Amino acid sequence: MDPTRMMLRLYFGPLMFGPGKADLLEGIAAEGSISAAGRRMGMSYKRAWSLVEEMNAGFAEPLVASARGGARGGGAHLTEAGAEVLAAYRRLEARLATEGAAEIGAIGRHIRPDMSDEK
Repeated sequence: MDPTRMMLRLYFGPLMFGPGKADLLEGIAAEGSISAAGRRMGMSYKRAWSLVEEMNAGFAEPLVASARGGARGGGAHLTEAGAEVLAAYRRLEARLATEGAAEIGAIGRHIRPDMSDEK
């Protein structure tokens, strides 16, 4: 059977924060650009920008700061709040994977063998 994957989604009323938004924030931090981060994920610029706007509107402080292109080329970076949210989310993922390993295994033992992606 394929390795188990855990995907953590947090719901704060209508705002959801999960692996896609975390990956997008990581991409922005690494690339310095919303469009480059979106491309890295196989996502259109419009979709990446929409997710950034959703995060910036849903949190008390913006998670991403951006500047339009021009002579200096524009770009984007995580704010202090964005870096803190991303780091906390990744710590929570790691903690759940470690501390929940026994429960994940108990659930996995009940999965049918033919449910594996390998055929």
